[in-house]
Amino acid sequence: MKGLKRIKSIKWLTNLYVVIGAFFVVWMLFFDSNSVLIQWQLRKEIRALEQEKNYLEKEIEADLLLLKKFRDSTEKERYAREQYLFKRDNEELYLIEYADSIKPPKF
Repeated sequence: MKGLKRIKSIKWLTNLYVVIGAFFVVWMLFFDSNSVLIQWQLRKEIRALEQEKNYLEKEIEADLLLLKKFRDSTEKERYAREQYLFKRDNEELYLIEYADSIKPPKF
């Protein structure tokens, strides 16, 4: 009896349609130009690009708000003083650094 079951399973595995079908499935999963692996990589890249797009859109919105604020010349001056340490000709600029903000030298 066991010998007959083995022969039936071998006949099933050696069936031409099963062999061609298995070859087709393996080919489509791994070797085709649109394989599952390539599709997975492309989806991963699409997700990364969508995240970058969302980040850049938020940055654009922040920059547009900043440009609206810059219509006022005093706001431009305040921003330049705070961000770029600009000063007027008759002023002196003092930078105050706290001990915890100073990075130790690397040897």
